[in-house]
Amino acid sequence: MKVIVHGGAGSEPDEPELRQAVLVKAAAAGEEQETVVDAVEAAVHVLESSPRFNAGVGGAVQSDGAIRTDAGIMTSDRDAGAACSMPGVERAVSVARVVMEETPHVLVSGEHAVELGADFGVETDVDLWTEKSRERWNDLDAPEGTPREHVAWLRERFGGADTVGAVAYDGERFAAATSTGGRWLALAGRVGDVPQIGSGFYAAPAGAASATGAGEDIAKATLTRRAVRHLESGLDAQAAADRAMTEFGELTGSSAGVIVLDRDGDAGSAFNSDAMQTALSE
Repeated sequence: MKVIVHGGAGSEPDEPELRQAVLVKAAAAGEEQETVVDAVEAAVHVLESSPRFNAGVGGAVQSDGAIRTDAGIMTSDRDAGAACSMPGVERAVSVARVVMEETPHVLVSGEHAVELGADFGVETDVDLWTEKSRERWNDLDAPEGTPREHVAWLRERFGGADTVGAVAYDGERFAAATSTGGRWLALAGRVGDVPQIGSGFYAAPAGAASATGAGEDIAKATLTRRAVRHLESGLDAQAAADRAMTEFGELTGSSAGVIVLDRDGDAGSAFNSDAMQTALSE
């Protein structure tokens, strides 16, 4: 099983060596699985459980002081599922898998997604706060008014990345999964690229990709679909990642990153932010 994972595109991280160790552990956890869906889920679980990444525990805080998680998953058979705006859900990728495998839908949101996950055994009511995120939030003079007032307050504060993701290939099938806590101080209820097919994640017979970075612009540019389209045109994984990121930068002027696997089992990654850490299975 070939697995590549990323820990988000953004600024230079604190303690990058410790973060890299978690990424290596995540890739190894995916490599041990029997199916590509199990592989990306297991890999992402490791990252969602680590407070060093913006997914699951340690996720970003929205303008109303709540942490809400999003995730998406897709296979090269074109099965897909996503879930978003979930308070108290660490393993968002598992709820996305429930949507993919147990419902006729591709996206379920909010409290209904939380209830769906709980009904299929996903733990809910998890405390996603860390000491660092609590201190950061407490240092802010957050608004208590209407959404209009929240928008005015967050306009100069909204930002951050560190979405996590994984792509797996077993020699026949691909799967891609991406999970996030969103972006710091986004408007309450904001949903970015992560649970949108072709934006935060995409898989097809030619390969699969997971993205991270400026979510609104990733969604507008459909970054992962763009990367996989380049695989379909004959580029290898690294060339597809490079081409997709060049186009993304030209289109948006924003920062992002993408990881890719192709049918030869080769991996590619590219980013235009200050940093993006990845790990590849043995």
